[in-house]
Amino acid sequence: MTTIAADHRLRPGLPPPPPPVPADVHGEIDAATRQARRLGALTAVALAALAAAAWREHAGAPAWQWTALYGVAYATGGYSGLVNGWAALRERTLDVNVLMLLAALGAAAISNWLEGGVLLFLFSLSETLQTYALGRTRHAVRALMRLRPDTARLRTADGTRDVAVEALEVDDVVVVQPGERVPADGVVAAGHSDLDQSAITGESVPVARGPGDEVYAATINGTGVLDVRVTRRATESTVARIVALVAEAQATRAPTQRVIDRFGNRYAWAVILGSLAVMTVPTLALGWPFETAFYRAMTLLVVASPCALVISTPATYLAAIANAARHRVLFKGGAYLEAAADIDTVAFDKTGTLTHGRPVLTDVHPLGAWDPDGVLALAAMAERRSEHLIGRAVVDAAAARGIAVAEPEASRSLPGTGVEAEAGGHRVRVTHPRAWRDAARPGVEAELVALADRLEREAKTVMVVDRDGTPIGVLAVADTLRPAAAPTLHRLRRAGVRRIVMVTGDNAHVAHAVATDVGIDGADVHAGLLPEDKARLVAALAERGRVAFVGDGVNDAPALAASALGVAMGAGGSDVALETADVVLMGDQIERLGYVFGLGRAARRIVQQNVAFSAAVIAVLVVATLVRGIPLPLGVVGHEGSTVVVVLNGLRLLRFKG
Repeated sequence: MTTIAADHRLRPGLPPPPPPVPADVHGEIDAATRQARRLGALTAVALAALAAAAWREHAGAPAWQWTALYGVAYATGGYSGLVNGWAALRERTLDVNVLMLLAALGAAAISNWLEGGVLLFLFSLSETLQTYALGRTRHAVRALMRLRPDTARLRTADGTRDVAVEALEVDDVVVVQPGERVPADGVVAAGHSDLDQSAITGESVPVARGPGDEVYAATINGTGVLDVRVTRRATESTVARIVALVAEAQATRAPTQRVIDRFGNRYAWAVILGSLAVMTVPTLALGWPFETAFYRAMTLLVVASPCALVISTPATYLAAIANAARHRVLFKGGAYLEAAADIDTVAFDKTGTLTHGRPVLTDVHPLGAWDPDGVLALAAMAERRSEHLIGRAVVDAAAARGIAVAEPEASRSLPGTGVEAEAGGHRVRVTHPRAWRDAARPGVEAELVALADRLEREAKTVMVVDRDGTPIGVLAVADTLRPAAAPTLHRLRRAGVRRIVMVTGDNAHVAHAVATDVGIDGADVHAGLLPEDKARLVAALAERGRVAFVGDGVNDAPALAASALGVAMGAGGSDVALETADVVLMGDQIERLGYVFGLGRAARRIVQQNVAFSAAVIAVLVVATLVRGIPLPLGVVGHEGSTVVVVLNGLRLLRFKG
């Protein structure tokens, strides 16, 4: 089994962590949100004005009414194209924005206002959707930043005082009370407790921490009080590096370019120069009337405008996204449908993805004359007031078996060890087996230690139940495998996925046990990973193929962002994972992965068909206009007809079943 260590220094071939993100993330988010809302409002106004103008023109209203409405549609629909086109002109280049504006103005010049308005509306809609999509990066970063507390309780010679987390220095000592988040990466200086580290490491159950143990910022303290000596400043903490990794990975991921954009500058110059030539050469060289040459030039400008090309891709992707939504799969944009079509490697997080992500009781082994229900009843009584995940698993198991559980007369937590309760004159404890292992005596204790060792080798968390100091049973809990996990992996391999990898922050023993159950090769199991390690592993895998990463937690966010396609489990996934992912399985149905990749391949086929067809129609119309000249209405019919055809072809994806 291959294991990647948590310390990136052990892997010199991989890049170091990126620098922290800028401090003014919140200001950037607010500005981007305002921009997206402004574009959305302008696009909506353009559509409303365009519809009203077409209606009034068709109804025979006075020309000034529908002309004014078309003017509103042109101004609002052309806003983003004008801004971007002007920026291109200032750089002394032409792009598709300039061409769209000229085509719209040309259509208006020959009284085809509706054609130009539709063109500008489609472009404005595309720009709005892209702006909203890019805004996801900043929202994901803000969700990550909320994980870390703003203040810390600093221990001083005079007691404690609250300070800003940013003010903490290396070797400062902070006090972390039960239920609080750890404010900074550090080492426990005093105290014992159990920490929920799932947000950072992905470990499925809380881990015991005591003096000398490392802890991470944003993890949640359990029942004990800890003194933590700071080892990294706030800008260098693990959660800060997660923020930086997500921001860097998403910011550098270029949006999918439309086919027309790939040669936009040359195409725009060709159409503009061609229209100018058609307008001037026949008039000067052949003696054509200027009105005839101008009409043909404007016809050329309209029929050569790539309206069908512009809409062919988004129409197809919108149909696919709508189909996916009906199947409880959320794609966050058409670019991710394209990415899904090319995936050949899938990396799975373990906890919450291949497994349910919560511990359940798997074993009850009585000792001596005790029976399983009796042991479980006492254990559930002791855990009844516990909020610990393991304690809840014990209580839920007793309830599921219909076992009556007494109310404890008194109970208390044993930080880092377990719980203790009193009822009916007896003291019951549920504790870690380490104490019994260290002080084992012949007889029952020897049996207990052997049983605990066997259960731990099965990657289970073990607890010893004792009454009045005498062990009466051994319990075990584990994070259980999703029933659909193994069949899903089998279907992915049959569908062409050549490599399946598992990554986890859990220990190698637990990871290997799960991998064996789902059929993942030991060489593709990577355990003990921090979030940055997962992202680096995805980067390494990406050098040999197109990687999809499937996860659900905060610790998965960098890997989700760094992958070609990030897939999050929606029902139990963290807010950060849902923000960062490209695709969300809303019902936590891992079996939908095959549908995701199949839909991506179907969408790519239809997009290729649409692009080829619309390009062919443009070519035919342009040649016909140049060689013989065609009436503008015929050019409009051919141009708009091709648009209708590509839209209808894209709508076929509404019936896709996977």
